[in-house]
Amino acid sequence: MKAIQSHVLQKLPPHERILLTAYQLFYREGIRATGIDRVIADAKVTKVTFYRNFPSKNDLIREFLEYRHKQWIVWFIDALQRNGNNIKALSSALAEWFGDKNFRGCAFINSVGELGSIMPEVVEISRSHKQEMTDIIAGLLPPTTKQRQDAQAIALAVDGAIIRAQFDQTPEVAIQALDRFIQLLQTTKK
Repeated sequence: MKAIQSHVLQKLPPHERILLTAYQLFYREGIRATGIDRVIADAKVTKVTFYRNFPSKNDLIREFLEYRHKQWIVWFIDALQRNGNNIKALSSALAEWFGDKNFRGCAFINSVGELGSIMPEVVEISRSHKQEMTDIIAGLLPPTTKQRQDAQAIALAVDGAIIRAQFDQTPEVAIQALDRFIQLLQTTKK
């Protein structure tokens, strides 16, 4: 999930320019830390144009999260396929993301931490995102009566690995722990 170059951004219509500018700023610097005036300045639009496209910051936040969801899910499915499209591919896919110089954790976990208590729709959007991630993980597992429960456990471990990779100097520790958890889960099935 690469950053959009400013010369490309400036060629876009205002709505997309505002959204993609907010997308980069919200993910890199945080939603609360990024004021509307900063988005307006970086998107090179007027306040009138901004508010014509997004009547409030909350509207922009919702659209940012929906956009991030679509981008991340497409990336996730592609990364899993590139790495074997099985449960072992999960760690390799996440290692790609954690190794990206723009990695700043999960936008949904971060957003719930910042806004969950004051903006319930952020929690709902994030819950939906995590559910789709869990469904994708379930598709990597062999069909069993515990497939859904195993996918939920692995998804929780993925979230833990994301948080660990966010503050650790080396994301390999998080990947190794996730691998170990998946191995343990598979071993108990035998």
